Amino acid sequence: MDSVRDYRLKKGMGVAELLSQMGGAGFQATKVGEALDVIRKMKQEKATVFFAFTANMAASGLRGVFAELMKEKLVDVVITTGGAIEHDFIKADEPYFLGDFNMDDKELHRKEINRLGNLLIPTDRYVLLEKKMKPIFTRLYEKKKIISPSELISEIGKETKDEGSFLHWAYRNKIPVFCPGITDSAIGLNVYFFRQQHKDFGIDVSADMKALGDIVINADKTGAIILGGGIAKHHTIGVNILRGGLDYGIYVTTAQPWDGSLSGARTNEAISWGKINEKARHVTVDGDATVIFPLMACALLEGRK
Repeated sequence: MDSVRDYRLKKGMGVAELLSQMGGAGFQATKVGEALDVIRKMKQEKATVFFAFTANMAASGLRGVFAELMKEKLVDVVITTGGAIEHDFIKADEPYFLGDFNMDDKELHRKEINRLGNLLIPTDRYVLLEKKMKPIFTRLYEKKKIISPSELISEIGKETKDEGSFLHWAYRNKIPVFCPGITDSAIGLNVYFFRQQHKDFGIDVSADMKALGDIVINADKTGAIILGGGIAKHHTIGVNILRGGLDYGIYVTTAQPWDGSLSGARTNEAISWGKINEKARHVTVDGDATVIFPLMACALLEGRK
């Protein structure tokens, strides 16, 4: 058995050096250390890296971390939610604000401010989104009446010039972004608005399945970094059934497994479904991704330099 190792802190210590000590510290620090090792291994083995995350994370400051990962081409495929797309696109032009978890929500509603945890999003941001989306829908509609989610997302990325945007860098670096639940978002509402005058316009959410399936089937190995749960998580692990499961898997989550939810399921549960391979290296880290993941990403970036 390995001994528990105390942290040895020193002036000028970098994040990578700090995280190198976490594996021996115990509790979730050990899980973070293990997760970083698995990510490094999947990169060394040149696995196709799937990166999945939920909308709330794109609304937070993690958006900048995601953008940096795509700028540096540290991930190969993105699977996310409609809300993440809208948050990234809105924040390319206007900021969100910090609030508190215990604010008066009735008062916020009267002021037309929406609360997301301790983040505040003025309603006028969605007026901006509608203004930005309409010309994009019009351009796509002139080419074809039924589009795929990835085609819409690529057009949004092309339109976005903000270098803090993950969609901007995904478009520039040809990293495909898939979004199986894109209509469950303000973007979906804007599709509804656009269809009032363009009845034959629509998004075919099944249209990306072949492209995504081909990536999985043709990969030598696959790995996944999954922040949070829900549809982005399940779409990532579910499609990997096509190859007998992921070869590497990392979950970072605050959800618990006791209600049987997909969001709370641990990596080992996915083995029973064939979504993670029996021989895979995998680890679940219990914790807030806004705290944990920037440390991991910074250590990865330090390693590249």
